[in-house]
Amino acid sequence: MAIVKNKVDVVIVGMGWTGAIMAKELTDAGLNVVALERGPDRDTQTDFSYPRVVDELEGSVHRKYLQSLNQETVTIRHGINDTAVPYRQMGSFKPGTGVGGAGSHWSGAHFRALPEDFKVRSNLEQRFGKNFIPANMTVQDFPVTYEDLEPHFDHFEYVCGTSGKGGVINGQIVEGGNPFEGSRKRDYPLGPNPSYLGAEWFYKAAREMGYHPFPIPASNASAPYINPYGCQMGPCNACGFCSDYGCLNYSKASPNVNILPVLRTRENFTLRTHAQVLKVNLTADKKMATGVSYLDAEGRETEQPADLVLLCAFSLFNVHMMLVSGIGTPYDPVSKTGNVGNNYSYQNLNRVSLFFDETVQANQFIGIGGAGTTFDDLNGNRNDSSKTGYIGGGIIWARQPGAGPVRGIATPPGVPAWGSEWKKGVKEAFRHSFYYEVQGSCMSYDDAYLSLDPTYKDAFGRPLLRMTFDWHDNEIKASQYLVEKATDMCKVLGPKAMKGDAKKDGSHYNITQYQSTHTCGGAIMGSNPKTSALNKYLQSWDVPNVFAPGANAFPQNNGYNPTGMVGALTYWCAKAVRELYIKNPGPLVQA
Repeated sequence: MAIVKNKVDVVIVGMGWTGAIMAKELTDAGLNVVALERGPDRDTQTDFSYPRVVDELEGSVHRKYLQSLNQETVTIRHGINDTAVPYRQMGSFKPGTGVGGAGSHWSGAHFRALPEDFKVRSNLEQRFGKNFIPANMTVQDFPVTYEDLEPHFDHFEYVCGTSGKGGVINGQIVEGGNPFEGSRKRDYPLGPNPSYLGAEWFYKAAREMGYHPFPIPASNASAPYINPYGCQMGPCNACGFCSDYGCLNYSKASPNVNILPVLRTRENFTLRTHAQVLKVNLTADKKMATGVSYLDAEGRETEQPADLVLLCAFSLFNVHMMLVSGIGTPYDPVSKTGNVGNNYSYQNLNRVSLFFDETVQANQFIGIGGAGTTFDDLNGNRNDSSKTGYIGGGIIWARQPGAGPVRGIATPPGVPAWGSEWKKGVKEAFRHSFYYEVQGSCMSYDDAYLSLDPTYKDAFGRPLLRMTFDWHDNEIKASQYLVEKATDMCKVLGPKAMKGDAKKDGSHYNITQYQSTHTCGGAIMGSNPKTSALNKYLQSWDVPNVFAPGANAFPQNNGYNPTGMVGALTYWCAKAVRELYIKNPGPLVQA
């Protein structure tokens, strides 16, 4: 028989960025909040201190800070007629676990979406006509605008101590920033991080091509900082251990560093770790949630009643929780109906590696996770889709989060993958090479979706989440175009060798190769409850006391990393709960 806890105002599933933000905002409002995290508690001193955390084998091979795939994973297939197979080793993307979630092992790149990213469908129809968008492409407008979210973009940047250079402040273009960004009310809280050699040369090459390079906004502190909550950060020391690792120096923004120190002292906040949530409990008519059921740290079935349920897990598992709980209607790719699982999208990522002689000291073993240089000249409305042949946009960037022997060392074309010649190639390349990445948008399609697998179950007896996804011609063309542009730019620098990995015609999605953890969609926000799971406030259309902030809400993915957008949307959601829902519980938007 299940243990039944005392009822609380709010139960939160997951304690990453979205969970920490919602917990802070709703305890501020005086609500009693219980947060359930499936993994262990994590903090800098106990888990990320030096030298414990700088272990490539533990972090990048054994995946200490990522979720356990032998308990809960996804199955993946390319098409609706294929049989899905389980994702058994971390490859394409890396969901986190434990307090901080993926927000503890991310790199730190912290972008705002462009104003036009919020109106993808209407913008394309206005520019190129209603028949321009392919029939199988299901892109939608966000039900919010850049102007709606600007205060929340700003606040999240100040919570994170983001380092950067504003390009448009109060409508005025500022030299050295991004001239194409949406207007911001003030500059970043900290100035840009220092550039490494590859980033300095990127400025030279980009300017020679007529582009407008600017520092990547990075939540890796360039100086000592105290955020609005009183949480302290130290300046990044470029140790090269960001991606896959927690920060040993309190320099990379994370829920652990920037929000949890405040939450942990609050009497109206309770954090329970090793708590595996199984489902959201619903009333008999499935119109309201009554709380959640979970397994506690001792494996006992436990029920946590609550007036409000917030799904704040990794984006894929927010969708999974809605599907296994019976919230909304599962998407059917044949009839094109249903509002949960549709519009899954990913990120389009490629790389161009440059190799130089021994006079060029690139030292790629050092690095600052999110810092570097990029430009927006090929992103958003700068991409004329009628000429380039693809919808969307993307960025080329110089970023060096750190490299090492376990994480892999790139070698020039012609070097074998093993043996003495490989060793020679590694020796010649490691300190004298760097890479530029191409990161592009990913549109949504009627055959790319999330559902429950009919065959495989997780360790708790639930159907696994099934991902149906493959590259479409649009994203392959985008990859080829952007890598070609990057290659042309790199020729200015005169490398002795260079190689790119643009997707080839007919390429299939490869789950074994890391591309990004930028999985989006599946429980999207929208204006129509028939095609979206959430309304403009991230509230379920079907069960109004359930909210699901996260990248699952994106109708499609833009050319940027999603974290800045996720944070802004979560603060937007929290504001609606505090100012609207608490006063008058129920649907905040009428269907």
